[in-house]
Order: sequence, then C-alpha cells, then structure tokens
Amino acid sequence: MASNAAHHATGWAAGLIAASFVAQASHTSLEHLASILAFCAAVAGSTAPDWMEVAWWSRARRLWITHRTVTHWGIGWVAALVLSYQALSHDHLWAPLLFGFACGGLMHLLADWPNPLGVPWIWGRHSLNLWKSGRCDLIVVILAWAAACWLVRPLWATTASRVLTWFAHLVR
Repeated sequence: MASNAAHHATGWAAGLIAASFVAQASHTSLEHLASILAFCAAVAGSTAPDWMEVAWWSRARRLWITHRTVTHWGIGWVAALVLSYQALSHDHLWAPLLFGFACGGLMHLLADWPNPLGVPWIWGRHSLNLWKSGRCDLIVVILAWAAACWLVRPLWATTASRVLTWFAHLVR
C-alpha cells in the first residue's frame, strides 16, 4: 500500500477534483459550501479504506476485516461516486459529501493499485505490480496532482476568462 502520507497527499488532490466537479454540477447558491464539504469529505475518504477496517470499538484497535477486501472493493466506490454525482444535479444535501468521500476512496484505490498486493476492483485482486508498497510514493502523488490539474482545468479556464474580462474592463 502507499504510505499514509501519500494517501493524504493524494487525498488533497481528490479534494480539489471533488470540489471542482461539485462546483460545476451545483445549481444552488450554496455551491461554495458544497464544494468545501466535498473537498473535506475527499480528504477523509482518501484514507477511509484503511481506517474503516479498524475495530475502533475495541481497545486493541485490530482489524475487524482482512486488509484490502470489502473496504477496497472498486465497484462499491465507483457506485457511490456515480450515484452521488447523479444526485448533485438534484441538489440533495448528502450528495457533495458522498461524492467527495467516494472521490477520495477511489483515489486511495488508485494509489494502492501499482503495488503487488493489488486492489479487488471487481472480483479478486488485480495489481499493476510496478513497485513494492511505499517505494514510489512520489510518483503516485505527482500523478494524482497531474490528474487533478487536468480534471479541474475547465473550471480554471472559466474563472480565468472572467478575471481577464474584468481586468480588461477595468483597464479601459
């Protein structure tokens, strides 16, 4: 698995992606609040597949399920992402939170996928088998942030054109 620091760093990238998608899909005056909630939920979701395995109710804090089983199941995270994305257009209050959380969880799975243990995307584990756990965290983080920058560029382009139009009007 990627290190905890790598999951946190990729979680911030997932937060940026989630906030951008929520801002673009939202049709209410609360889109900024919804984007902030999606961002925070994505950061929490980026470590969720690991902390959801811990038996927090016991003193020993051992795993109550085997690592990389149910909580790392790709279909569940993708289903939550699709369901919540569709709900964003209907302005459900829970949609930005679930969308962000699922975006972070999916980013976690993508960060775990390259190492030998793999991720159970559909049935059974699949691994890209590129490197051992925790070895190439910087590559994972750079790829996550590159994806974030590429996915949020439509929002940046719109905002940049508004700022440039305002500035051009101001200079005249």
